Amino acid sequence: MLKIGVLVSGRGSNLQAIIDSIEAGKVKASIEIVISDNPKAYAIERCKKHNIPYEVVERKNFKSKREFEEKIASILKERGVELVVLAGFMRILSENFLKHFPNKVINIHPSLIPAFQGLNAQKQALEFGVKFSGCTVHIVDESVDGGPVIVQAVVPVLPEDTEETLSERILRWEHKILPQTVQWFAEDRIRIKGRKVIVEGARYGELPVNPALEIFK
Repeated sequence: MLKIGVLVSGRGSNLQAIIDSIEAGKVKASIEIVISDNPKAYAIERCKKHNIPYEVVERKNFKSKREFEEKIASILKERGVELVVLAGFMRILSENFLKHFPNKVINIHPSLIPAFQGLNAQKQALEFGVKFSGCTVHIVDESVDGGPVIVQAVVPVLPEDTEETLSERILRWEHKILPQTVQWFAEDRIRIKGRKVIVEGARYGELPVNPALEIFK
């Protein structure tokens, strides 16, 4: 059973997707701790509902970013966390934090990176006029949404789309590819060589998700 820690800042819909997948027996992992940098995050209510331990760690309570990150890392390590999942965590993690969990921090981003990194990715996609967008789960490095790609899902961008409608279409796939990635880690199938990430035994070459989903049919 893979022990995971989830970092959140907001409503926590991707956290809920992981919770639901674990409770349905699709993902062989346990959420050991959820850490929020926002005491008002709705994700905390989700933790309460599902009896998941959580802590609030606010940046303003620390003199430096390093101290803030060291506190988070210490909590995760105390809980025996093996994989750190960023699910709407609105802070860039430094090399100092990442060295505690080498290649074991993942993030979900609502674009096909390297396109539209950073904030408001859906708005960026609409303003650029692309015909396809999507979402990406990637290994976290010191860049902004630029780490090695594990899996991506593609969605069409429609002429009448707003930021809200495109976001919702993308979110439906976020809720599948993030739990799926956690399961791949649980099965020890992730292999990383430089920027190239391969999921051993996965099926490649199909759309809309590459590599193909396995626990969602």
